[in-house]
Amino acid sequence: MTKRKKFPRESFVSMTELVLPNDTNTLNNLMGGRLMHWMDIVSAIAGQKHSNSTVVTASVDNISFRSPIRLGNVVTLKARVTRAFNSSMEVRIDVDAEDVPTGHKFESNSAYFTFVAIDKDGKPVEVPEVEPETDKDKEYYEGALRRRQLRLILSGRMKPSEANELKSIFDIKEAVK
Repeated sequence: MTKRKKFPRESFVSMTELVLPNDTNTLNNLMGGRLMHWMDIVSAIAGQKHSNSTVVTASVDNISFRSPIRLGNVVTLKARVTRAFNSSMEVRIDVDAEDVPTGHKFESNSAYFTFVAIDKDGKPVEVPEVEPETDKDKEYYEGALRRRQLRLILSGRMKPSEANELKSIFDIKEAVK
């Protein structure tokens, strides 16, 4: 039986939030934890759309905050599945913000979250493959295997010497164990 395939556009989700006083710190900037909460929600929905299953967050890659998002800014989060493995999916989230009165728009950050699709008993289920369409889809898809191997190494679930996709980048020798 051939595994199902879906395009990244089929999992695309866009979510918009207004930064209110309860979302900010003492500097009137959006709290990082609130943004991460929104990122988890939008990326989980993308994972659910791709897998047609309940999903759980398995990992979150580095999140760097490039520009502060201020009280009153409008935040737009966009997510899509970039690649799927057996039961897991990598989701890319891009975060933009806008000061509506001035019209100033800026990129805040981006990150990759990994989700696992599960059944009603909490057991992992197989997910459809991703069929990249655009050049950007293909770029994210190609990089996903390297990012996955790095995640597995950092979590202790893979030895650096087994990371074939990373060897060319880091020149990992077979002697490294």
